[in-house]
Amino acid sequence: MDALVAAMFCALVLLGATPGRSGTEIGDAAMKFELTSTSFTTGANIPKRFTCDGHDDSPELHWSEAPTGAKSFALIADDPDAPVGTWVHWVLFNLPPETKALPEGLPKTATLSGNARQGKNDFGNIGYGGPCPPPGKPHRYFFKLYALDMVLALEAGATKADVEKAVKGHIVAQAELMGRYGR
Repeated sequence: MDALVAAMFCALVLLGATPGRSGTEIGDAAMKFELTSTSFTTGANIPKRFTCDGHDDSPELHWSEAPTGAKSFALIADDPDAPVGTWVHWVLFNLPPETKALPEGLPKTATLSGNARQGKNDFGNIGYGGPCPPPGKPHRYFFKLYALDMVLALEAGATKADVEKAVKGHIVAQAELMGRYGR
């Protein structure tokens, strides 16, 4: 039995599908796609300046090369630990495929350069709305970046539900970054 497991592991390694590897399978090759930030590291606390207790600026985000076939990116940031259910903090879509980063403090405008558009968050505003949990246990905030094989036919102000519906069947790769914040 050990020989069979070892043979299967070797076959996976040769195909580039190593256990625990991050990335999205596309055909026979695994494509690494990562979302990171200089503002905070994955699993760490999000600094106060990116929350409602600070300046409420969006954090800096950057990612690896666009996967083959990507025509745009979409970003959704939300808090699944909110008392009322998942709370949406940021909806951003139609980022051009050559985009590799978002600067800290992105303007809270409906449209951005390159025809990127921002949607409405659950605070009822366009753009980023930082963590603002009730007192108690820290919440988790997930920043999910989607590489898409199309540009979305949505207007600025679209909701997370609108974007999720539009991206179905069009996700080439996905990357995620999670931070925490508590009061």
